[in-house]
Amino acid sequence: MISLSKKYLTSIEDLSEDEILNLITRAIEFKRNKEGNSNKKALDGKTLALMFEKPSTRTRLSFETAMFQLGGNTIYLNANDLQVSRGESMQDTAKTISLYVDCLVARVYSHDTIVKLAQNCKIPVINGLSDLYHPCQVLADLMTILEHKKSFKGLTLAWVGDGNNVCNDLLIGSAKMGINIKAAIPRGYEPPVEILKIVTHESKLRETDFDIVREPIDAVNNADIVVTDTFVSIGKENEDDKRRSIFIPKYQVNGKLMGSSKDNAIFMHCLPAKRGEEVTSDVIDGNKSVVWDEAENRLHVQKSLLVSLLD
Repeated sequence: MISLSKKYLTSIEDLSEDEILNLITRAIEFKRNKEGNSNKKALDGKTLALMFEKPSTRTRLSFETAMFQLGGNTIYLNANDLQVSRGESMQDTAKTISLYVDCLVARVYSHDTIVKLAQNCKIPVINGLSDLYHPCQVLADLMTILEHKKSFKGLTLAWVGDGNNVCNDLLIGSAKMGINIKAAIPRGYEPPVEILKIVTHESKLRETDFDIVREPIDAVNNADIVVTDTFVSIGKENEDDKRRSIFIPKYQVNGKLMGSSKDNAIFMHCLPAKRGEEVTSDVIDGNKSVVWDEAENRLHVQKSLLVSLLD
C-alpha cells in the first residue's frame, strides 16, 4: 500500500522521490489491469468533490472516471454556484466541504486558494491546477516517460516555451527523479525565483544538470524528451498579442526543431494544444509524439493518488 507523508498534494514538491515512484508504479498496475475487478470497490462509499474555477477536459474526466471505476462517487462544484461567489471565505468553505465529502480536488486561478483549502480542510486536498502548479499532470508526464524510457536516470528533458504552472512542476519533478533539464524560455518568462531555487537544489542533490537557455535548439539538441505547452495559459488572455509576438515562431516545436532531438526522443504536451502555435500538427501527430499516452495516464495516476489518500 502506498503511504504519503502529507495528506494533500499542492505541488510535486510535496512528494519525495520514493513517493513519486511508488505512485507511478501503482498507476502502471492500474493501467495493466484496466478490466480487472480487484479495485472496483477500493473506494466504495467514498465521495470526491471537484471544485473548479477553470474549464477542464482531462482533469475532470479523469477524476470522475477514476472514482467511478474505484466504486466511489463525485460531486462537481462550479465555483460560481458556491457561496464563495457571494462572499463566503475560502476558509469557511473548506471547513464546510470537509463535513460532507472524503476528498477535494480544486482547480483554481490563484495558488493561494489551494493553500487555504489545504490548511482548513480536514480531508485530503489535491491541486487540480493553479496558476503556479499542476502536480497531477506532472505525475502523468513522469509515468509516460518511465513507460517509454524504462528509467529516469541519464535522460535529458528539454522544455520549450513559457515558464508556466506545468513547467514549474515538471522541472521540480524531473529534478527529483534525476533527469537532466534544459529549458528554453524567453527572458522575463522564467519560473519564479523560489521555484528555480528548488529545481537547482534537487538537481545538485542528484548531481544532474539544470540550465535555462534562450535558444530552443540549445535545449532540444540531443534531448530524450521534448515538452511544450500553450504560450497563453488560462488567466493570461489579456497578454495574448504580446505573448504571441515573443513566442511565435521562435519557440514553436516544429519538425525541424524536433529533428535535432535524439532519434528515439519522445514529444509531450499536456493538452489542449493550439496547433500551429506552440507545436505543429506534424509533430503532435508524428511518430515521436506520446501525447495520447500522456493523456490516458492522467486516469491511472488519479486512481493511484486517490487510493493512496483514501483507501
